[in-house]
Amino acid sequence: MADILKVLGQSAPSATTNTDLYTVPDATVTTVSSIAACNRSGGALTFRVAVRPSGATVANEHYIYYGKSVAANDTVFIIVGITLSENDVITIYASSGDMSFSIFGVETS
Repeated sequence: MADILKVLGQSAPSATTNTDLYTVPDATVTTVSSIAACNRSGGALTFRVAVRPSGATVANEHYIYYGKSVAANDTVFIIVGITLSENDVITIYASSGDMSFSIFGVETS
């Protein structure tokens, strides 16, 4: 089994739209070490992060952050250390198109 440390995904999603940030590849398990949510605007914004099992659509039980506020021109770093199985998905949502997200971790295949 090979471990690959990497940037798992990056996105600047459209406002108020669920966007898949990362999907675990086939025959792979992933450990997510951290997620960064960056507010590029001059006003406070909010975001959501959902972790959903393979094949599931986003539902209330999947949220690990919901309505989390980020101050103007600031970044929230989320240290999570969660493990995901193949085809599990991390989905993001932002109150504005002025948010950027990055996710970091290790893929093992």
